[in-house]
Amino acid sequence: MDSKKSRIDLKNIKITDDFWSGMQNLVTDVVIPFQEGVLNDEEPDVEKSHAIENFRIAAGLSDGEFYGLVFQDSDVAKWLEGVAYSLIIKPDKELEKRADDIIGIIEKAQQPDGYLNTYFTIKEPDHRWQNLFECHELYCAGHMMEAAVAYYDATGKDRLLKVMERMAGHIINRFGPDKITGIPGHQEVEIGLMRMYRVTDNEEYKKMARYFLEERGKNPDFFKEEAQKRDWKHFGNDPEDTKYNQSYATIYEQDEAVGHSVRAVYMYTAMADLAATDNDERLYKACRRLWDNMTQKKMYITGGIGSTVEGEAFTKEYELPNDMAYAETCASIGLVFFAKQMLRMDKSGEYADVMERALYNGIISGMQLDGKRFFYVNPLEVNPGVSGEIFGYKHVIPQRPGWYACACCPPNLARMVTSLGKYIWDEDEDTIYSHMFIGQEAKLNKADISVKSSYPWKGQIAYTINPKTSDKFAVAIHIPGYLKKYTVRLNGEIIDASKQVKNGYMYIERVWYSNDTIEIIFDMEIRKVYANTNVREDIGCVALMRGPFVYCFEGVDNDSDVQSLILEAEKIDQAKEETMTDDMLEGMTAILVPAVRLESDDGLYSENPPKERSVMAKAVPYFAWGNRGLNQMRVWMHSR
Repeated sequence: MDSKKSRIDLKNIKITDDFWSGMQNLVTDVVIPFQEGVLNDEEPDVEKSHAIENFRIAAGLSDGEFYGLVFQDSDVAKWLEGVAYSLIIKPDKELEKRADDIIGIIEKAQQPDGYLNTYFTIKEPDHRWQNLFECHELYCAGHMMEAAVAYYDATGKDRLLKVMERMAGHIINRFGPDKITGIPGHQEVEIGLMRMYRVTDNEEYKKMARYFLEERGKNPDFFKEEAQKRDWKHFGNDPEDTKYNQSYATIYEQDEAVGHSVRAVYMYTAMADLAATDNDERLYKACRRLWDNMTQKKMYITGGIGSTVEGEAFTKEYELPNDMAYAETCASIGLVFFAKQMLRMDKSGEYADVMERALYNGIISGMQLDGKRFFYVNPLEVNPGVSGEIFGYKHVIPQRPGWYACACCPPNLARMVTSLGKYIWDEDEDTIYSHMFIGQEAKLNKADISVKSSYPWKGQIAYTINPKTSDKFAVAIHIPGYLKKYTVRLNGEIIDASKQVKNGYMYIERVWYSNDTIEIIFDMEIRKVYANTNVREDIGCVALMRGPFVYCFEGVDNDSDVQSLILEAEKIDQAKEETMTDDMLEGMTAILVPAVRLESDDGLYSENPPKERSVMAKAVPYFAWGNRGLNQMRVWMHSR
């Protein structure tokens, strides 16, 4: 099931998509150089990083003190991973040379026993491995492992891979059965170890990943007992809050998404990866229970997860506040990781649907359209003067800052967008699976496939297949769950595709010939979406979607006030589409929908109902909000 032959090599996927090519070019041309400047403390007017200088100090190449958070190393790791994918998209010898130089510094910072972590090397060398609960040593190691694999895959250079093999060996020699018991405070190393296993075939890496996953929750008091062995704390977190870090029960006993949302989905990703790799049905079923709970009861319409600022965490089922939402960018990225791993075990369209939902909405909303400002938090409602200012709302910043002291999201977003090709395809012995309608040139094992796509703005996609075998095989194309009417043509002739759809994928099986073409054509209808009535925040409200996009209403398009608007639900069929001409949103499709604006008397309270004025309210894609100055924003609109 998980042979190297079935792996999709990112070098063989070239995105040629009107939407995503622009997004990737923004990351390669603007975001990665900007972030490099930030990591080197060269960008004015943004939060200081000092992350690369920390490695220089740890390597003995500079004098100074460690600066930043205990997991500052991970920003460099994620940036390097993004660079690796960027070099595949757009080779750049100068960027590669600078990355090589940074890898050389990282190599020098590694300790003789293989240990790599600048915080403890510089600041607290006597406290290594004493605070797994708070101090992120394994988390940083996992991200650097991912960077090492990506850089090796992209360039063939194994210098960083060798560094992380030494670090992995150090970890394996320390933790495990008959050694020191340990689990990560923040899950991530499990993902890194699985990626190291896949590129090296070293079974010890996979065994270590399984150990960390299966050891978790065996002793729910592990972190409490660890804290009792030392006389110091770092953040002052509560080691008895075992749900926060998902250590309250074993992975096989957990059936609800709880605690810190990024830790959770990183753990679920590794669980699903291991389940697919080992064909472990018991582990897959554990993943399935967690998936169902999260996506059916705890996920925003945008693909956002983790609804509360307190602990960046999941809360109660159906508790999805809009104006206090957290919905961290990293959490939606982790959701895509999880969905893709679940697809390896079960080609079910619901995983591809969630992957698409998060990618087109809750992930890219985390980046300004100029690539230089970023959201950590992705709310579904913003009110300047309240959002970002009042207690309970201070985390809901109404405009994207340039950087953060805790800067996990910006480089995470960069590596997500540049590695997009990894999430589009799967291939097994008899089928090629296409998960998303993204224009590209793909060189797969059984065929080279060219995809021409007008998606996400228009519904026209064409797959041209050039087979490499004369054997019969299937091309299975994911049909988004919202799509009820569509036409399919095979070599120009309409075919009845409805009988060939299974679990959200349209299977066309045949002996293929050069330039065989599958066309999928559909209207991009404006859809009304209603939340389950258990989501109390959204009762009496409607949201609009078109294609994969969730839409929102901003004050800049609606007389500076979206709160007094009520959509005329029965008239939404009369909605009109408009191509935006605004500089920042040029070319995007906006929606004009009939609404009424409520206008009240001057008094705070009155026995007279508000007056109603008919208007056309304007909505734009959610991912693009916040690019035109400080103003209100709302996804879920009152309706009648």
